[in-house]
Amino acid sequence: MQLSFTKMNGAGNDFVLLDNRDSALRLETPTIALLCDRHRGVGADGVLVVEPPAHGADFRMRYYNADGGEAEMCGNGARCFARFVKKISGLGQEEISFETPAGLIGARYHGDLVEISMSDPQAHRRSEILEINGRPLEVHFLNTGVPHAVVFVDDIETIAVGADGSALRHHPAFSPKGTNANFVQAQSPSHITIRTYERGVEDETLACGTGVCAAAILHHLRTGDPSPISVLVRGGDTLRVGFEKADAGFTSVTLTGPADFVFDGSISL
Repeated sequence: MQLSFTKMNGAGNDFVLLDNRDSALRLETPTIALLCDRHRGVGADGVLVVEPPAHGADFRMRYYNADGGEAEMCGNGARCFARFVKKISGLGQEEISFETPAGLIGARYHGDLVEISMSDPQAHRRSEILEINGRPLEVHFLNTGVPHAVVFVDDIETIAVGADGSALRHHPAFSPKGTNANFVQAQSPSHITIRTYERGVEDETLACGTGVCAAAILHHLRTGDPSPISVLVRGGDTLRVGFEKADAGFTSVTLTGPADFVFDGSISL
């Protein structure tokens, strides 16, 4: 079988994109893992699939991590998805909507940049002390479509993201599904730096959009810094997170950043 695909990246978070608007493609977990394999496949942090909508949106987005498991949402992937569907559909509109397991997502185009309207954050937990690799860490938690643990640090360059991120990702406090792990340093008012260990990739990635949103909102709660918050990711790009404070939490969360085409190709499966 020859499978056509497009490779894209959002702030260094890279994806294989597939057009399945005719619902003819049946993806199994080993196939997804092979596509993401950087030695034997295309190589990516995850796979994004375009499907027909079920509830009145323009499209449906399915997202699979590199291990083949399906996740509810991916912020950087959503921006890539938005540019991809505009290319393959020929739609001329400047706003679209698509369905995800995390809820309805809206996208607006600003040239090569895409602004994503995220679902409202949930399950906020602050200032839990957890033992990580034999020492206590103050951990915050927020679900921004997928679960994110956030640790604020003084020097982000000295953090053992692989070891500490893995320990957080698998900590019993976040069982049974685990969590993504983020380490965040404040740089200046409304400006932070982040490093992320992603669940499903099981390694540090160059960017994670939902993690950026979680970190920005939790930073606001710690410092009072106003929206928007600029977030420098490991890949070198700066993403912008907007939000509004509501009585029950936060609403109108947006994530703005790049979504770049890398190449088109086909692979034998």
